[in-house]
Amino acid sequence: MSGAVSDPDHTELPASLPIFPLTGVLLLPRGKLPLNVFEPRYLNMVRDALASDRMIGMVQPREDDPTTLTGPPPDAVPPDAALGERPPALYPTGCAGRITAFSESDDGRFQITLTGIARFAITGEAPALRGYRRVVPDWEPYRADLADDTAAIDRPRLLTALKAFFKLNDITADWDSIAATPDERLVTSLAMICQFAPSEKQALLEARDLGERSRVMTALVEMAVLGRATAGDTARH
Repeated sequence: MSGAVSDPDHTELPASLPIFPLTGVLLLPRGKLPLNVFEPRYLNMVRDALASDRMIGMVQPREDDPTTLTGPPPDAVPPDAALGERPPALYPTGCAGRITAFSESDDGRFQITLTGIARFAITGEAPALRGYRRVVPDWEPYRADLADDTAAIDRPRLLTALKAFFKLNDITADWDSIAATPDERLVTSLAMICQFAPSEKQALLEARDLGERSRVMTALVEMAVLGRATAGDTARH
């Protein structure tokens, strides 16, 4: 089933937002993220979102600082059974998406697609609802996300780096299709699907615009290629 509700404008973005904290998962404006939802608290979150504005925020937990939380005291957030006590701290920036397609399996799971709407800065944590966390988002720093990003990118350098990266990793690509893909869709798709470290994913998320995101991704790919090549040279000596 697909959603038919149009995307909100800046004044219609919500004052509180349910979040789905997932390490290494990146959502960007106008990107599409498929998710398989099965935990009871996140099933509650999806049902509640479907009954309201269909908005969910994707945020990465900060694994390097498990004792510090964004927002108010620990009674505002539910204990995490997997961690024993307080849930993990969050990176300060996430991206909200609208559920634009969903289906429910016979065993009660949801398969949803989130389409990225806009990034947000976390200014605090709202009281938990039905087991899932909610945050107070500040949309103002990222209001430009609601329009297509037309910043220029160095496409030849990016594609040169990608060809070397794909070759080293035995990845087959349809280069004709890649060549025909618009800049924003290409950079967004690659940033979301490439296997970068969580901190690198966060750097891609927090990049100011498409041009900066493309430069960050190109640098990450070039470093990965250089690292593989250096490791290969070392192994041969």
